[in-house]
Amino acid sequence: MKYRSRTIKSKWVKTKWLRGSGKVASYVPDTRLFKRTNLVAMLNSYAAVYCKPTGGSGGTGIMRVKKKGNEYLLQYGSGQSTHASMDSLYERMKKRIKGRPYLLQKGISLAKTKGNPFDIRVMVQKTDGGKWVSTALFTKIGRPGKVATNYNQGGNIGYFTPTMAGAGFGSDRIKSKEAELKRLGRQVGRAFDLHGKGFRELGLDVALEDGGRAWILEVNTSPQFYPLKQMKNKALYRRIVSYAKQYGRKG
Repeated sequence: MKYRSRTIKSKWVKTKWLRGSGKVASYVPDTRLFKRTNLVAMLNSYAAVYCKPTGGSGGTGIMRVKKKGNEYLLQYGSGQSTHASMDSLYERMKKRIKGRPYLLQKGISLAKTKGNPFDIRVMVQKTDGGKWVSTALFTKIGRPGKVATNYNQGGNIGYFTPTMAGAGFGSDRIKSKEAELKRLGRQVGRAFDLHGKGFRELGLDVALEDGGRAWILEVNTSPQFYPLKQMKNKALYRRIVSYAKQYGRKG
């Protein structure tokens, strides 16, 4: 069977869709197009700002900016540079961007599990009957100092409950957060359906602050789940594939 699920690359378009949905808009952090005025405004408001390619994937090309006193610290991959002025910072970022469309997003201070930052992937898939189901939750655990938590950026894949426990969440809170995130996944699926036909799978990247508040970092329309195949317990992988086969994806 041919793969049948609509994809859309533009993070900016998807952000606007989420902002327009009353049920999920409050989960979207401040996100703006990359330009100097937006960079200045956001660095005046937030401790950290992320800069992402609108069509990127796998954490490639992401930069993080932090203001430290009168200087700006720019981090990208495993490299970094310090800038004494906004002009210097902006020119450096433009040089790395090379004219490609980029977004600026409020930096979320990620919760940590056993000292390592993590975010959560909420996998949402549609049944043949047209109903969205949140089929899996798993975590992407980053390495300290890395800009992104992605698997191909050196991160590790973890199970939701142990990761949350390692971050200090109790069992009741973990169950409550799981229910909230699964509900959010279904709501995002329905929001996407309002803007076009053919969506059959979505992968929400969700950040948790230390206090537990959830933020949608982005929504992937062609989410990867192959790393789950390497895990000792393959139940999540098998569950996702069982749904994916309905629209021609084999994993």
